Amino acid sequence: MKGISNQWFSWIILIGLVLTWGSSFILIKKSLLYFSGVEVGLLRICITFLFLSPIALHRFRKISRKTGIHLFIAGLLGSFVPAFMFAIAQTGINSSLAGTLNSLTPLFTLILGLFFFKQRAKWFNVVGVMIGLVGALGLINVSGDFGFSFNIKYASLIIIATVCYAFNVNFVKQYLKELDSLSITAFSFFYIGIPTFIYLLFFSEIPIKILNQPDVLNGLAYVGTLSIVGTGLALIAFNKLIKINSPLFASSVTYMIPIVAVIWGVLDGEKLHWWDILWFLLILLGVFLVNAHPGRPFNISSKVLFRRKE
Repeated sequence: MKGISNQWFSWIILIGLVLTWGSSFILIKKSLLYFSGVEVGLLRICITFLFLSPIALHRFRKISRKTGIHLFIAGLLGSFVPAFMFAIAQTGINSSLAGTLNSLTPLFTLILGLFFFKQRAKWFNVVGVMIGLVGALGLINVSGDFGFSFNIKYASLIIIATVCYAFNVNFVKQYLKELDSLSITAFSFFYIGIPTFIYLLFFSEIPIKILNQPDVLNGLAYVGTLSIVGTGLALIAFNKLIKINSPLFASSVTYMIPIVAVIWGVLDGEKLHWWDILWFLLILLGVFLVNAHPGRPFNISSKVLFRRKE
């Protein structure tokens, strides 16, 4: 009964994250009207840090030094690097395409999980990743005005971010499984937030902009929403999802994000073609198979040595 309730709860979290993170790319786009890519990354980390600091300070004595190191790694790769990569990338590519490229995360999660974290997946899951990837690549081909001729310089930044996300999903599952999701999120931002906040106050132009340019407050509202809802609260839910389900299922949220991202594009005046819908359906089929349970476990030894691991 617990397994059934966890499964339903997993899907509720997944859908909530899809809606939240699918909308984050348009918030980044709006934020970039007022701040540079680096400034959006700095603000995103610092606002989330301030929002979650009371929780971290309240639980600080319960965290050991070893766990603190693991939390710093999780914060660095799961939040810090991607925050800057996505913000800078969207100065060169549109938000819909950025959301679509994010769909590469489950593929990297599977690869890193099998090779470096001894994670197990079933052959249905592997097929689901591949089908979802085909759907994501199809959306990349028809997204916006770029297609496959998009700026590889900026697109590569998002690919780096997805590798970081994939590593972090497996890392949290393996090394922080004893810690609750709220603590994982709060402390991962606490350790990276302190130096980032110091840099923002004394070495960036953000305070001067806020004091001297009243219209920048609009941009601050966009970044604030992105930070508190799209980063802080969403990561608490995401870390909970990792703990009650598999890393592969948790990362499959990125396959459905493009659907929301493109819907925002349609609301903003972009056209939706029938082949877009076909790619969406293919992505949804991939997500379904990623969460499928029938079949034998798939592991790296069976792939390389063509036999099941004893």
